[in-house]
Amino acid sequence: MSKQRTSFGGITINTYNDIFLTARKKLRDADIEAYDMESRLIVITASGKTKEQFMRDRHLYVTEVGFENDVEAMVRRRVAGEPIAYILSEWEFYGMPLTVSRDVLIPRVDTEVLVDVVVALYKDNLNGTRVLDMCAGSGCIGLAIAANVPFCRVLLADKSQEALKICRANTIRNNLTRSVTSIELDALEGPPMLMGLFDLIVCNPPYIPTGDIPGLDVSVRDFEPREALDGGEDGLQFYRGVSSKWKSVLKDDGRIVFECGVGQAEGVRAILEENGFTDIATYKDSLNIDRVVTGILNN
Repeated sequence: MSKQRTSFGGITINTYNDIFLTARKKLRDADIEAYDMESRLIVITASGKTKEQFMRDRHLYVTEVGFENDVEAMVRRRVAGEPIAYILSEWEFYGMPLTVSRDVLIPRVDTEVLVDVVVALYKDNLNGTRVLDMCAGSGCIGLAIAANVPFCRVLLADKSQEALKICRANTIRNNLTRSVTSIELDALEGPPMLMGLFDLIVCNPPYIPTGDIPGLDVSVRDFEPREALDGGEDGLQFYRGVSSKWKSVLKDDGRIVFECGVGQAEGVRAILEENGFTDIATYKDSLNIDRVVTGILNN
């Protein structure tokens, strides 16, 4: 039973748990599937406490000025369809805390398959691995690789200055400044001179066909950056661009690793074959969907 009291002035003072339960009910009534977890994240974030501190203090009366208003504002945003990650300004990927904003896609668990593949392939390369992360967004892929592949060096590349700010913030946040740098590059324009060579290119490009974007869930269509979603008429524009224009920066026997959308793996495989890649392999995600395609370049 949560505590509640009323002052002589008729003002109701709630406990943290009262406010959590109110937020929880509003999200549940709005048919938010993960209403319990998301309401908990909202009140913990608004309180400025850790999860452990919040659980310890949940039956105490709220004394912070504006706390309840902050929770209500965040709940309204969530009910309106805004993804919880943008409301919290952070999300977790591969065990790493990441800052996110509406300038970058929210990292998905599907993308962790790509990191799994790279870690398995390169974890024993003690001579060092130079990695180019194209269309880096939040930097989640490159940063996870840097944190889990020994002696690697990662270059995070994106054409969005706002995304690069997020990349740099996440590099600092995860103490990876010694092995990760960022640069402004357009995946469809090809490399500048004097970039050097890479052992590996990783890329989770925009891959939604342009005509499919209006039918996306509102949380994606209306909040995530369109330029990070739109893969052209058939969704394969960036696979063609990266495979053809950026293979010149791969070392002999260098590898490219793509994430792809549902039903796109065969199209990506064909693009790699057309551009001289061999040993092409496909990896499935937890739903048995072909999610990652890799190939080796034999120059």
